Amino acid sequence: MAKVVVCGAMGRMGRAILDVLRERPQGLVLGGAVEMPGHPQLGRDAFEAAGAGTAGVVVTSDFSSAIARADVAIDFTHAESSARHAAEAAVAGKPIVIGSTGLTREQTAEIRESAKGIACVLSPNMSVGVNLMFRMAADVARVLGDDFDVEIVETHHRFKKDSPSGTAVKLADVVAGALGREMKEAGVYGRHGMVGERPRKEIGVFAVRAGDVVGEHTLVFGGIGERLEITHRAHSRDTFARGAVRAASWVIGKPAGVYDMNAVLGV
Repeated sequence: MAKVVVCGAMGRMGRAILDVLRERPQGLVLGGAVEMPGHPQLGRDAFEAAGAGTAGVVVTSDFSSAIARADVAIDFTHAESSARHAAEAAVAGKPIVIGSTGLTREQTAEIRESAKGIACVLSPNMSVGVNLMFRMAADVARVLGDDFDVEIVETHHRFKKDSPSGTAVKLADVVAGALGREMKEAGVYGRHGMVGERPRKEIGVFAVRAGDVVGEHTLVFGGIGERLEITHRAHSRDTFARGAVRAASWVIGKPAGVYDMNAVLGV
């Protein structure tokens, strides 16, 4: 049995991952549960604190000690702590799966530097369906070319802190790359006022925040006389949790470097 450390264990995604690990999928068991210093659940049994059963693993704020005793880490915290955990995992020589979004270029560079010594799966979305959507988006964009306008609309729960979502950012980058564009030049994030006629190579990205929506992404290709839409809807966080656990099982024993979910899925 390989031992998994879950970072952000008491958060929404962390609890979903704990739920999956209760099943001991793919030979994985919970080996550590990490939360920020001062968290009210520190010292409690991780499964008990998450709402069901006992794990024999207490929630701690000491990631370095936890990863030293485990085989792999899954991190769904926030950008700053994810970069730090990648560095600490590298010191321990253990692989890590990172699903945090909102990473700056500097933080991404820090993670890539850490991954020179360990294997790291880095993806803004661990869903199997979303990662197939990335592949489909690139293929469709190449076929339709500049004759179709591209718009992306993402909807998430009111508690989400980053905007647009990491998935929408990745989707925009994938489409832009397939069309030979750069988002720093083509990207438009919201429109207001008399903005004028839409430029041909613009790529619009829009964020909606409402209620408890887990995640919805729609990619629109708009032509004259027709419109093609590709939509992915996440009905629960279980899909992300299962993808992350699948990535954790896959990354153990892999050579150092940064991998995405396409590598995990063999796409």
